[in-house]
Amino acid sequence: MRYTGPKVRLSRRAGVPLTRKAVKYFEKRPYPPGEHGRRVRRSTSDYAVRQAEKQKLRWYYDLSEKQLARVYENAKKRPGRTGEEMIAELELRLATVLLRAGFAASIYAARQFINHGHITVDGKKVDIPSYQVKPGQIVSVREKSRKLVPFIEAAEGVHADEKIASYLAVSHKDLTIAVVDRPKREQVPVPFDEQLVVEYYAR
Repeated sequence: MRYTGPKVRLSRRAGVPLTRKAVKYFEKRPYPPGEHGRRVRRSTSDYAVRQAEKQKLRWYYDLSEKQLARVYENAKKRPGRTGEEMIAELELRLATVLLRAGFAASIYAARQFINHGHITVDGKKVDIPSYQVKPGQIVSVREKSRKLVPFIEAAEGVHADEKIASYLAVSHKDLTIAVVDRPKREQVPVPFDEQLVVEYYAR
């Protein structure tokens, strides 16, 4: 199952802010949630460390256990390093592409936009957040959705990072995203050690 509870609480459990909104809250309370959060002793066994890193990656991309395991299996089949291929596949999910382009404030909002039919790929409506976008494809907001407040904000660059991912060519004004290349690990700003996740699944 995917986590559906409070996202700030989830960030505190993970030990890192998982959304932009969580950053300021996390700075004030950088300890686990709950009455005894400040005093909780975390297990430091190799298994616990790998499992914690897997959970952070899963929560960051808003995946179920089954989905992340499938990403790992797919990555193993590719010729590159498994961890880097996992990150590349996760970054090319349609929901993540919207987030990286600044079309959504969070991965959760991106999922909702896609589920509600606001997004197209190469001119065709796609309502599957996990859809794998390929280099050369164009992601757009449907014409009839562009007058909605979230997309007016997106067109103004409200949710955009200072630097857009270099594997994307983004036009906020036109609400379009071109996927230029398959992401390389150094281009992806996720603060996780994907090798620990690979070790978790390979155990």
